[in-house]
Amino acid sequence: MNNWYSSGSFRDPSGNVFSQDGLLYRQVNNSYKDNYDQFIESGLFNTLIENGLLIPHKEVNIPSPFPSQTYKVIKPELIPFISYPYEWCFSQLKEAALTTLKIQKTCLSFGMSLKDCSAYNIQFNYGKPVMIDTLSFEKYDEGKPWVAYKQFCQQFLAPLVLTNYRDFRLNHLLRVYLDGIPLDLVSSLLPSYTYLNFSLLSHIHLHARSQQRYSKKTIDTKRYKVNRQSLLGIIESLESTTRKLEWKSQKTEWSDYYTDTNYSAQAFEHKKKVIADFLNKINPKTVWDLGANVGLFSRLASDKGILTISFDNDPAAVETNYIECANKGETNILPLILDLTNPSPGIGWGNKERLSLVERGPTDCVLALALIHHIAISNNVPFSRIAEFFSEICNSLIIEFIPKNDSQIQRLLATREDIFSDYNLQCFKREFSKFFKIEGSIDIEDSQRNLFLMRNITPYTD
Repeated sequence: MNNWYSSGSFRDPSGNVFSQDGLLYRQVNNSYKDNYDQFIESGLFNTLIENGLLIPHKEVNIPSPFPSQTYKVIKPELIPFISYPYEWCFSQLKEAALTTLKIQKTCLSFGMSLKDCSAYNIQFNYGKPVMIDTLSFEKYDEGKPWVAYKQFCQQFLAPLVLTNYRDFRLNHLLRVYLDGIPLDLVSSLLPSYTYLNFSLLSHIHLHARSQQRYSKKTIDTKRYKVNRQSLLGIIESLESTTRKLEWKSQKTEWSDYYTDTNYSAQAFEHKKKVIADFLNKINPKTVWDLGANVGLFSRLASDKGILTISFDNDPAAVETNYIECANKGETNILPLILDLTNPSPGIGWGNKERLSLVERGPTDCVLALALIHHIAISNNVPFSRIAEFFSEICNSLIIEFIPKNDSQIQRLLATREDIFSDYNLQCFKREFSKFFKIEGSIDIEDSQRNLFLMRNITPYTD
């Protein structure tokens, strides 16, 4: 029997996630018995499921890794792709925050409360934010301060206000501070006029000072009473503050890519047809669209019912993509922020608490459209390295080659010396053929660009 523990669940004393025979389970420890029973018997579990706020689970009768500690074993519904807060756009983080607060308000009506508000407990399941941690609930103790308040402010409110008032790039601090961005740092980075905003004064600035003041003191929490009405007031204040936050994304280098391209209408339509034909030939279950911009070609896959992870380095493009998905009810696309030249690494304890991009693969198919020249020329990555990396993350590859005389590449070379003597079609095919079998090559009409369908020489199996 082959068991392994989920790398991010070992900190939780209430239970562990483990895998057995390729299936995922969660062990509920004896120490969590009373909270779990109330969670189920009070009707809170069913209410959260019915409202799409919690991932469903079933109780199962299988042995757990530590039977003496085990009260129950549950089998949760699987999330198709695990993403992390530092990969989300502004609106995704905002929706995740509001979902967390909605869950907490629901908990209180059933005599329970969230004992933690980790952003990592939220995942996007077919377009909707949903909680995945079944063991985050505890009995509500009247008068007890909300133990998850600090965590919510650090993991949700902090990055949202930094994005709103300063710069979206500060969202990357979530990759450094896994427990949330320290509030004293947030307070120091925010403009002084935010002190005039009562909500930010309370939840960020005064909260930060309180943390500093009591950081080396033992606090008797029994002396500080917060009744149910006051707690609801705090939650509603957080909810109101979060709803008012809006990110006004500025025009970025690639945000208007599709209105600033040298594709003719004929070339563009032919490109879409070729990609659709290649997808029909592969028939993948999952697609990673790398450099997806606002997701135009991601939709070619998602419209076929294929789960598509739509990656781009431009937060404005990802924001646009996500909002369009939400407005149109497109549930097969998950837009995420990714710098392909510095993809999400394994981080946390032992570099294993949060999985790297590669560890979350491989996917059935990668789309790499109008992308490779950015990696090869803008970032000096040779074809050999690019091909090797792609071979680690996919079984099939639909990739576009753009010749050096293309206007988009000339734009990249306008302010630098052309040192890329190996950037040519012959070298491209030679290096990729070391890892992939080229099964199709189509010249895009009314252009000098080429589309290739490739299969991994050593495909991955489940």
